[in-house]
Amino acid sequence: MKAHLMRRITALQAEMAGAGLDAIIFADRENLIYYAGTLEIECMAAVIPATGAPILCCLWLDAEYVRECSDAENLLVYHFPSSNIGQTIVSAMRALELTAPRVGFHKYFVEFGIFDAIRQAFPDMEFRAAGELTYRVRAIKDESELARLQRASDFLAIGMEAAVASVRPGLTEVAVLAEADYAMRKAGSEGATFRMQVLTHAKQMQAHAYAGDVVIENNQPVVIHLGASCQGYAAKMCRTVALGAIPKETRHIYEVLKAAQEMAVAALGPGVCVARIYELVHDYMAGHGYGEMILDQIGYGVGIRQSEFFPVIGKDLPHIIVKNMVVDLLLPTVFKPDVGGPRITDMIRVTDTGGSFMTSFSRELIEGRD
Repeated sequence: MKAHLMRRITALQAEMAGAGLDAIIFADRENLIYYAGTLEIECMAAVIPATGAPILCCLWLDAEYVRECSDAENLLVYHFPSSNIGQTIVSAMRALELTAPRVGFHKYFVEFGIFDAIRQAFPDMEFRAAGELTYRVRAIKDESELARLQRASDFLAIGMEAAVASVRPGLTEVAVLAEADYAMRKAGSEGATFRMQVLTHAKQMQAHAYAGDVVIENNQPVVIHLGASCQGYAAKMCRTVALGAIPKETRHIYEVLKAAQEMAVAALGPGVCVARIYELVHDYMAGHGYGEMILDQIGYGVGIRQSEFFPVIGKDLPHIIVKNMVVDLLLPTVFKPDVGGPRITDMIRVTDTGGSFMTSFSRELIEGRD
């Protein structure tokens, strides 16, 4: 394997030892990007044993590409339809002489066909969740990852400029989003890794709303949450536009959120427990009467996935911040009917002295065209 990929695998194997795992099976694009270096492939898997090199499994047509990306010593190919990815994973496990193994799986994307093939071949196998330990390894970024994340972050400023220039009464949410997405794509983004948001005020009380065919009207805040990616790595940024006259308290809420974000970023140093960062934000918000109106999680790690699950910056969580983690802050809004809803989110890199903004767009409340 290429040296940087083997370093990642070795770090994962150290985590596997602590968890008592005999192997981990990845069949999702995220982890194949990270552990095999493959950006442009489906129908592939990696079987990573507790020690030694992994076995990569792929369609015979993709074998040359996989070798080029990974320099894998162990590659099993299959010809479809006489064989499939599930059967090939079974062959890899048998090559590792695994009979009744404790096998870990990531949080997402193991299709039923793969699961069923493994279950039938190894009826005594113990299935275990390995999502957190996988995210823990992925949390600390190397220089190549940081460069991709920075490039993806740069696309967001281009997209936000296009969105802000186009948002006005009479357009739909999705029309504004189209302008932003087009601008980022032209600049080189590979697209968002999540459903982006342009949200009129009525939708801002929903945690996971997205742009639709709602027509934007005057005299309301509009939330714009954009995503971009570079060579498999994701970035996101959120801003709020004030169209016309918006409630005085809505403006105040935005300023409180912005100040809380600055406080959290300054505290985001190596060795700090995420619960402490959450407490700082919560106490500041509570001082303004909003402590019970924010979510229990205010940020997530960012990498190949737009919201990774280590670290999670939230209430009473034990995760410890390490240099060269990348997180998004400040994730939630204030959930107060009629006046809540404005949001601000940025990509933050952990440095020796605290957090450093990777996204570069004005963080002031944006005055829109009414």
